[in-house]
Amino acid sequence: MKRGFYTIMAAQFFSSLADAALLIVAIYVLGTMKAPAWMTPMLKETFVLFYVLLAAFVGAFADALPKGRVMLIGNMIKIFGCGLFFYGVHPLAAYAVAGLGAAIYSPAKYGILTELLPPEKLVAANGWIEGLTVSSIILGTALGGALIGGPVSAALLAFDVPGIDTGFDTVSEIALAWVGMIYLLATLFNLRIPDTGYVYERQERNPFLLVRDFAECCSILWRDKLGQISLAVTTLFWGAGATLQFIVLEWARQSLGMPLNRATSTVAIVVVGVALGAVMSARFITLRKALSVIPLGIAMGVIVMSMIFVHDLRIAYVLLLVVGALSGFFVVPMNALLQHRGHVLMSAGHSIAVQNFNENLSILTMLAVYAGMVKLGLALNTIIVLFGLFLAGSMLAIMALHAANQRVQDSLALIGEHKH
Repeated sequence: MKRGFYTIMAAQFFSSLADAALLIVAIYVLGTMKAPAWMTPMLKETFVLFYVLLAAFVGAFADALPKGRVMLIGNMIKIFGCGLFFYGVHPLAAYAVAGLGAAIYSPAKYGILTELLPPEKLVAANGWIEGLTVSSIILGTALGGALIGGPVSAALLAFDVPGIDTGFDTVSEIALAWVGMIYLLATLFNLRIPDTGYVYERQERNPFLLVRDFAECCSILWRDKLGQISLAVTTLFWGAGATLQFIVLEWARQSLGMPLNRATSTVAIVVVGVALGAVMSARFITLRKALSVIPLGIAMGVIVMSMIFVHDLRIAYVLLLVVGALSGFFVVPMNALLQHRGHVLMSAGHSIAVQNFNENLSILTMLAVYAGMVKLGLALNTIIVLFGLFLAGSMLAIMALHAANQRVQDSLALIGEHKH
């Protein structure tokens, strides 16, 4: 890999680490405000909202400037969002600003890979960057848990610099200060990202034309026989993954009797599994074999449903590790295939923006459904079973679509042979 790739990975690691920690701290702040339970999944809703609203514009923005600079701008907005918590801004609004930064950051983060590396290295690069992102989510989730309770939180509050009044007097303030410092560290790495020298044609600035072009890019990717399958899988995966994070936190509280600062370990275990699956996938699955991993999604849905029978922490950890490993193993090849198809059919920034739009629309929809079920007072076990059935059923439908696509292609190939 080129040296610039490792700088990108370091910037991504620390930025994602802070994002994950900030979510846990925001959940804690909502708890101190005695906010209703349905507001917790709404945090993620506000975070991904700008991914959807700005999807037509961030791709063009990522292609208009050097992608390292775009990542820097996104990170600075995240720092501003983190800072808003200190001024009494509602957690949903402050976390939404951090989401604005993330929406700007994302197309540049993935788009720079296709500029820096040849296609044959994309699966390996995705394995690395997904594995690293996942590792940062594990550590960020664990860090968030440590910052809001237990000995780490107590030690940070007790720490005093002689002659200096830091002004951090509460658990949430000291936690937010540390998250802000991690964002600053990511910014320092952003400054070191090299310019790839890749120049796209002048980007459109008319918002109406941008929306029209974006709609056209969406249509191109959804019509492409390989693009539509990989896009459907990753769209479903990210929506399900975001929802599962909140289901697991609530399940740890209800079924395993764990408080929030300890329940974060269950989310971290899922993400450890994703990291293992991602690394194995990068090692064994080539771009050509990417679609062979789809059945793992069905297995994942079935295993998620078995959570309702588990009340022992050791069994819970094994189960969550398996769920994570399955999801990591099948999402990395899908991501790589989608990026490759997008890069072939349109520019890197535009294809990633299309991917982000669909994936985050899925997150918005699935989290809204989950928040609605919580507000209606549905039992957690009912929600888990419905979630598992939806996941397995959707993956089965995607498999059927892929099989139908292949039959059409085989028929066309046969017709072509007869003509000759």
